[in-house]
Amino acid sequence: MLSLVANLLALSWSFLTPPINAVYSSGPVRGTEACLESRRLPLNDDAAPQKMPAPSIAAKSAAVLTDDGHVWLEAKAPERRQAIASITKLMTALVFLEHNPGWEKEYTISRADMVEGGKVNLFLGETVRVKDLFNASLVASDNGATLALARSTGLSETEFILAMNNKAKDLGLLQTEFADPVGLSNNNLSNARDVARLAQAALSREEIEKSVALPAYRFQTLQGRDKLLESTDWLLDSSSSSALKALGGKTGYTDQAGYCFVGRFQDKDGRSVIVAVLDTGGKNERFLQARALASWAFTYCQW
Repeated sequence: MLSLVANLLALSWSFLTPPINAVYSSGPVRGTEACLESRRLPLNDDAAPQKMPAPSIAAKSAAVLTDDGHVWLEAKAPERRQAIASITKLMTALVFLEHNPGWEKEYTISRADMVEGGKVNLFLGETVRVKDLFNASLVASDNGATLALARSTGLSETEFILAMNNKAKDLGLLQTEFADPVGLSNNNLSNARDVARLAQAALSREEIEKSVALPAYRFQTLQGRDKLLESTDWLLDSSSSSALKALGGKTGYTDQAGYCFVGRFQDKDGRSVIVAVLDTGGKNERFLQARALASWAFTYCQW
């Protein structure tokens, strides 16, 4: 009897947890079943519900995931792998939180933290607190601050990158790999589904959730110099429609990756989705395309 119970428990558990070698980021696209035009229109008894496809977007790949992670509402070329640029910083933040030396720990910017690409907000010799590096990385996508954040953990760059790749495996992001903590390397690769899953995991951490929701971040260096860093996420503009609220996300751009964005949106009923758009064709287009997909999901889909 005991062995029978054990077998039944093992069988039931197998339905709840994917096998170790499963591609966790994959799953059924339910847009054709879950998203119907008749959801918002009076039903005619003789009329069959009409499916409402997602809007056509220019992004090379995209995915819309319900925030509980259970339903893929839409996916365009979801398995297409590409460079993901500064979206990488979401994984860097996750790994940092597992090795946080303390938010108030002081760090002095060194030559090793000075990298090309993007706006430079922190300069050689400036001393800041670790919490300022964290917010500079996620709010302003500061590359130097991100390198400094990784170094503040005491891990070498090689050790930190290994931890990033191990974390990706732990999250089931089997099509994702990292070669640097910043996103400048074209060998930081993923696909739209994995990026959405990464954002879901990152935004489940309160520290990351709060940081990416900041339109701007102000602080002082220990030398007394004021810093005001503006978010690269233009959707956080306070003039956004109240019916569709942008809760924050992460931008990315390199010549190889194109303009990318992943973020969380919420409707007036409190439902939320995560939208990933990769290689969208333009800096502003990534936000417009992500918003269009979120609006479609809230208007026509049920989950």
